[in-house]
Amino acid sequence: MLPGHVMRELIENDRVIGGMTARCSQRACELYKSFVRGECIVTNARTAEMCKLTENAFRDVNIAFANELSIICDKLGINVWDLVGLANRHPRVNILQPGPGVGGHCIAVDPWFIVDSAPDEARLIRTAREVNNGKPGWVINKIDEAIAQAKADGKQNEDLTIAVFGLAFKPDIDDLRESPALDIAVELAGRHPGRVLAVEPHISVLPAKLDASKLILVDLPTASAQADIAVLLVDHKPFKDHSLPSHMKIIDTKGIWT
Repeated sequence: MLPGHVMRELIENDRVIGGMTARCSQRACELYKSFVRGECIVTNARTAEMCKLTENAFRDVNIAFANELSIICDKLGINVWDLVGLANRHPRVNILQPGPGVGGHCIAVDPWFIVDSAPDEARLIRTAREVNNGKPGWVINKIDEAIAQAKADGKQNEDLTIAVFGLAFKPDIDDLRESPALDIAVELAGRHPGRVLAVEPHISVLPAKLDASKLILVDLPTASAQADIAVLLVDHKPFKDHSLPSHMKIIDTKGIWT
């Protein structure tokens, strides 16, 4: 279900239903038809479960293409968002937007069930997972490069303030499950001797499990005024409507401040 649209999707989406027996499928279909406006399609249990996993693996593979493309473009000095916009003008091309990785309770998890069930055959699905799982590390490396440049300009590690913008796993929600943005922020706070600020407009306190971290939750104006390095991880709407000081080093994983 899409966060923020659960009721709409619960009612309007089609349903693929597969019971352990034909009778189970029939009864499940009767239940769903009592509130679902979409079509209820009956199949067997194995196919229904594989359908759910396939939907999320498909998304994961397509996101991996975009993320890998962003890494290639960075190496070649090409603006990946400009490139995607141009390539998508082709009537049969629809490249997704790259980001810092893949999160959430479905897309980042479900492909592994396919890989586990057919490890020798699921080569593309496994590779996509590895590409997306590796993207946060690539972002950390870009931050390290920015830190090294600041030190070369005379700054000390302890004096550098880094602000990460966004902790949720996708824009305009408060869901932090399996979020690559959160993982990046926590790792950065654990290794950087200076201050690490986090801006997440959809939460008021950090999760309890982060109590021991050095991550400091602040608002957007505070981070904009105090940070030396800005790391854009989630394209929340408040960030799209905001501009940063020109002197600030920006690492933009979503292409809204690039």
